[in-house]
Amino acid sequence: MEWGSAVDAERAYFPVADFPAVTVIPGVVFSGSNDGALRAYETANGQIVWEFDSNREFDTVNGVKANGASMNGAGPTIVDGMLYINSGYRGGAGSFRAGNVLLAFRVD
Repeated sequence: MEWGSAVDAERAYFPVADFPAVTVIPGVVFSGSNDGALRAYETANGQIVWEFDSNREFDTVNGVKANGASMNGAGPTIVDGMLYINSGYRGGAGSFRAGNVLLAFRVD
């Protein structure tokens, strides 16, 4: 099952493992993974330029227990300098790990 690809002015980007959707902004493509990692790759050469491991417990603003896990669905949403993505996948079988956290990142 293929969740989604992305395109910019020069290239098309397709997920090839674990099937999460990808998101592209100028110069960077973001991809989540089944192991809970969110990675940013340079579009020019594919090098990893940033990585975040969400496979852990999180403190939340509402006090509800939250755990990150597999990222196997929609790609990150990026708007007004913020990146939003959920961590945890509650579907299918096999190596997918359930979780329940919405993460928000800001570029400083």
